Amino acid sequence: MAFGWIDEQAAARRRAGLVRTLRPRPADSPLLDLASNDYLGLARHPEVVAGAAAAARTWGGGATGSRLVTGTTELHTRLERELAEFCGFEAALVFSSGYAANLAAVTALAPHGSLIVSDAGNHASLIDGCRLARGTTQVVAHADPDAVRKALGTHEGPAVAVSDTVFSVDGDAAPLAGLAEACREHGAGLVVDDAHGLGVLGTGGRGAPQAAGLAGADDVVVTVTLSKSLGSQGGAVLGPARVVEHLVNAARTFIFDTGLAPASAGAALAALRLLGREPERAARAREVATGLHARLTAAGLEAVRPDAAVVSVRAPSPEEAVQWAADCRAAGLFVGCFRPPSVPDGISRLRLTARADLSEEQIERAVRVIGGTRP
Repeated sequence: MAFGWIDEQAAARRRAGLVRTLRPRPADSPLLDLASNDYLGLARHPEVVAGAAAAARTWGGGATGSRLVTGTTELHTRLERELAEFCGFEAALVFSSGYAANLAAVTALAPHGSLIVSDAGNHASLIDGCRLARGTTQVVAHADPDAVRKALGTHEGPAVAVSDTVFSVDGDAAPLAGLAEACREHGAGLVVDDAHGLGVLGTGGRGAPQAAGLAGADDVVVTVTLSKSLGSQGGAVLGPARVVEHLVNAARTFIFDTGLAPASAGAALAALRLLGREPERAARAREVATGLHARLTAAGLEAVRPDAAVVSVRAPSPEEAVQWAADCRAAGLFVGCFRPPSVPDGISRLRLTARADLSEEQIERAVRVIGGTRP
């Protein structure tokens, strides 16, 4: 029977406690949200919503075509210019998603005969980019510049090292300065995904590369998403102008994909300008993360010390992690639940988002619920 193997895989997932279910949320959910990636609390900010609405009224509901045909509006180029300036890079290129931006950066910068050195903890989009690239991929130990250095030393020819700046599961930061040094010793490029750093790390939220002194470097390319700290949708690649020009001509997820919807571009631009006026939001997100970690560990829970806005709490098993998250929801708290294969080390976790707009009372409430429902 066609697709009969799907039933076997579904049964295996049920036995392993790994079945995933869509849970549509209402517009006015009563749950305290510590599950989304809305780090700065901007997704519903009046200025951001107004930016989306104004763009939709001006440009329509969709981009109408690929960026190289009709999908580039004046709004897209304005967003690219201001995003590059904010983060300290020469140029930027906007994509329909952060996932598409990562696929573009990795595949277009790793031609046949090249080497890609990929961190073992990288996001799925970077992993998929490595799989689709024509270069050879070598996976190295997590957050280990010496491992990157050793891998690069085995190859002659074009090479790039690829890493998240902040890893999405545990919230730990990559040693960017050390990675850049290892790459420069071998003439390799560095491609980093700053999805969880933009808006949280760096001066006023300018990102982890800026904090590490790598912004604007001619051997560093950065990808970002517009769907986390900026509360919108889409992604971008930042870097030297010649790299961006190369992506326009070589990146398949740019050339063949419909452009980012104008409403998303308008929302992201409004959020970026708001962050520029209110840089304290970035510091507040980090403060909330630190506070959550301190309270959780004081309550006897095993939480990973956060380097940005992600706080990870270990769970005994996938089944208990699912039940723990469900018990939190029943108590009015929405938390993320990460299980294999989303976590490469096989350790299931609750994943908490330290949003800048959380009050002290909400933080205390979250800790009480998590502690009170622990397996």
